[in-house]
Amino acid sequence: QVQLVESGGGAVQAGGSLRLSCAASTSIFGFLVMGWYRQAPGRQRELAAIITPGGSTQYDKSVKGRFTISRDNYESTVQLQMTGLKLEDTAGYYCDAKDMRSVSSNYWGQGTQVTVSS
Repeated sequence: QVQLVESGGGAVQAGGSLRLSCAASTSIFGFLVMGWYRQAPGRQRELAAIITPGGSTQYDKSVKGRFTISRDNYESTVQLQMTGLKLEDTAGYYCDAKDMRSVSSNYWGQGTQVTVSS
């Protein structure tokens, strides 16, 4: 129904930038609330940013002002532009999709690693 593939992770020095992309294979992208979550070793997965089909966004306070989430409803993609990266941003980053029409629907990508070094 919904397949998500992330790309764009990698290693970067503190203060640098990365752009993550998530491509969705689905016919219902227009109904999906898209999100980027992250999980550091030994920690729970946490929300970084979400974007609704209409483009409304929310950010965790830890990334607000540094990360920007965007989506292209024609290409069925969602991006996460990350700037001012910090050591604590090191984590696996996961693309998430939730169908607005169904509270139980939730889809995950396989994740992409972001490593920030000093």
